[in-house]
Amino acid sequence: MQEFLVELTTTVPEGTDQAEVDRRRAAEAVRAKELAATGHLFRLWRPVGELRSLGIWRATDEAELHEKVLGGLPLRPWMTAVVTPLESHPNDPGSRAEAGA
Repeated sequence: MQEFLVELTTTVPEGTDQAEVDRRRAAEAVRAKELAATGHLFRLWRPVGELRSLGIWRATDEAELHEKVLGGLPLRPWMTAVVTPLESHPNDPGSRAEAGA
């Protein structure tokens, strides 16, 4: 699978009932666990003091990432996503460790 750096910013529409926000956030947590179990969500961070997340996500290609992976997130209708496709760097310490160097 290809890896992507994804920045997600969630903006709840004004006037949205808090019960709906809570329901979607709970469903989002469940879906994130499912995506992690299938290898689509590799890592996820939240910058200190901000309401956005940065993550390493995996998919066959960018179309699958948007349609099947991110598209199935319960909060997706309220999210903006900035997607950056990634490729291995020759100086990545992780790739050397995997090669036994």
